[in-house]
Amino acid sequence: MPGKNIVVGGVEIRAGKTDTVDLPIANLYTHTSLNMPVHVVNGRHDGPTMFITSALHGDELNGVEIIKRLLKRVTPKKLRGCVLAIPIVNVFGFLNQSRYLPDRRDLNRSFPGRETGSIAARIANLVSTEIIGQSDFGIDLHTAAVNRTNLPQIRANLSDPVVRKMADAFGAPVAIDAAVRDGTLRQYASREGKPTLLYECGEALRFDELSIKAGVRGILRVLRVLEMLPAAPPEKIVVEPTYANSTTWVRAPISGLVTAKCRLGQRVKSGQTLARINDPFGEIEVDVPASVPGIVIGRSTSPLTHEGDALVHLARFDDSQEAKATVDDFYEAHGQDTNWG
Repeated sequence: MPGKNIVVGGVEIRAGKTDTVDLPIANLYTHTSLNMPVHVVNGRHDGPTMFITSALHGDELNGVEIIKRLLKRVTPKKLRGCVLAIPIVNVFGFLNQSRYLPDRRDLNRSFPGRETGSIAARIANLVSTEIIGQSDFGIDLHTAAVNRTNLPQIRANLSDPVVRKMADAFGAPVAIDAAVRDGTLRQYASREGKPTLLYECGEALRFDELSIKAGVRGILRVLRVLEMLPAAPPEKIVVEPTYANSTTWVRAPISGLVTAKCRLGQRVKSGQTLARINDPFGEIEVDVPASVPGIVIGRSTSPLTHEGDALVHLARFDDSQEAKATVDDFYEAHGQDTNWG
């Protein structure tokens, strides 16, 4: 069947066409207008609508690059349905290289928002009504916060069979059945019946090439499994995610200077040293052991810590050896070898 026209921000995009629509957010106090750009790829053929969002936190940059590269691969000629891509949702934070909005609100705790109120509420309302409201599925792209880094991973409601199908197709090495937090985009989209994945990868204010490549390939796989894109030739290495039973943060027992003793994707045993903390004079030295066996899926990158700070994020699996093999397959599939852990 031929595709259907779609209207975003009062602009009609015909089937088989692409367009960029600037959704007005607010005026700055300099009298400068600020807009949120939405790139619309409306397929020639009828099908579902997928939203892809990035930079809800303005310092999380990997998703911006993922969407940029993805849009070079997705054309109306082959697409069934429509892709609504917003590379920079939090334009204010992006300009200031900050996670937050100018009033220090977290945009990803503000959904569904409202038409009047704070800037966070207005942006959330705009995304909720213009984008999520017109979509059938979604993928939200994130990185770790400042001074942290994450192994590429999917977080989603894996009890939903459609979400599970999308997570399987994405091909991240780890998938976590993660509860939603109040006010998040994923919570609102899920509540509205829009199956949504959250892809976490890398660190804030940095491009990570492995994470970006995996993100582009993962989204393309999801579009194919939803039959929005034609099937592709079989891949040499097929990565099927391992599903974590639980996750836990290992925290600093004292304040001091940190030397990391583990890497992302590494398999660790209970009691294995993950980091070493010293005082500035080298008179005190404390090893930080793993509280459980598992795989390192996130860690602090700062050499400084206070007592109680989160240092290493561990995921537990039924078979941690199998999980490590999946991580190795993932790195190999994206051109990186591992011989550690």
